[in-house]
Amino acid sequence: MLGPEHEYSLVGEDLKVMPISDKIIKDYCGKTVNFIELPKFTFGKEMQLHVMEIKANLPFKTASEFEESMQNAVTALSQIVRKHGANLLGTGMHPLLKLKDTAIWPHYHKKIYREYGKIFDLNQHGWLNIQSFHLNLPFQKEADAIQTHNQLVNLCAYLPAIAASSPIFEGKEGPHIDNRLQFYKINQKEVSSVTGDVIPEYASSLSQYKRDVIEQYSRDLAKKGADKTLLHREWVNSRGIIFRFDRRALEVRVMDEQECIKSDVALACFVRAALRGLIASNAQLLSHDVLVKDFNAIIKNGLNAEVSSPLGKTARHLCQHYFNLAQEHADGDEKKYLWLVKKRIDEGSLSELVRARVLRRAQRSDFHQAIVDVYSTLIKCLIDNQPYL
Repeated sequence: MLGPEHEYSLVGEDLKVMPISDKIIKDYCGKTVNFIELPKFTFGKEMQLHVMEIKANLPFKTASEFEESMQNAVTALSQIVRKHGANLLGTGMHPLLKLKDTAIWPHYHKKIYREYGKIFDLNQHGWLNIQSFHLNLPFQKEADAIQTHNQLVNLCAYLPAIAASSPIFEGKEGPHIDNRLQFYKINQKEVSSVTGDVIPEYASSLSQYKRDVIEQYSRDLAKKGADKTLLHREWVNSRGIIFRFDRRALEVRVMDEQECIKSDVALACFVRAALRGLIASNAQLLSHDVLVKDFNAIIKNGLNAEVSSPLGKTARHLCQHYFNLAQEHADGDEKKYLWLVKKRIDEGSLSELVRARVLRRAQRSDFHQAIVDVYSTLIKCLIDNQPYL
């Protein structure tokens, strides 16, 4: 079962940021609401007024169903936003956005953002300019949930090597391959237990997890004067994998939003099939310190990052190892998408590809125009559901 959530920027001509999600929703519904629920998918707001979310109403049984339904959602939402002169743009960060260009959702739910704003500085890219592809993997029994969580922890440190798509922000080449995650790591530093090391700690039971993670950051938030709105809430947890007890799922958050639905599906197939292999082989869990060290190296250097894992010397080696495991344990439907992950491992993540193409174009024009040219192609990739290769 696969439960996806996608986040897209609203952009106008030349990638102009359009903070109009509330206007779009009001025009469609006749009133301002948080979500528009259709039979198979839901459109909704995000904290940032220039971002809209698409999520599945129920998890999909197959990758093909995921692709078809979510591409229908992208098509439907694209038609809605075009009435306002906007397009949807994927990737992990808007490449040109300045913080003054957007704003925080000012309607229902605004109390949550107001309470966050009392403790954290929301006027930073780590809050206002991050777009991720969330993948929800349902669980049933507690023992299975714990095993799945811990093997996902083992895997998720290496996912950004193939899932990074945020090479540029504020019109400049960022210092990291995955700039979204670099900002995400520090956006709640005032209460560091909310995010931890992004790579989650291993769990031994659900009660232990609730006590050591959720209750710990709730105590720390309370000491900072947090309102009850934020206390004892599982969704406040900002680790790269979190338990969503409300939907009995594990939510993976370390992947940047990609350029099209097919690419998101490929990553989902890779995660699910590799996880299946890790569980089947009862793979050894690497130390948390090693995972955190490797994760931080990958955020900086992507597939070329040197890693401490005994499974390989670079992130590319690790991703190839997990790809082999995924290929071995994928079902027929999943195998139809894994070629795209293999291509990313061999030729670079979307982040590396976009950065190289922008730098090449910038040799013939100015850097700003090069960004506009490349990201305009990515807008078309989303509409056409064609990977950027």
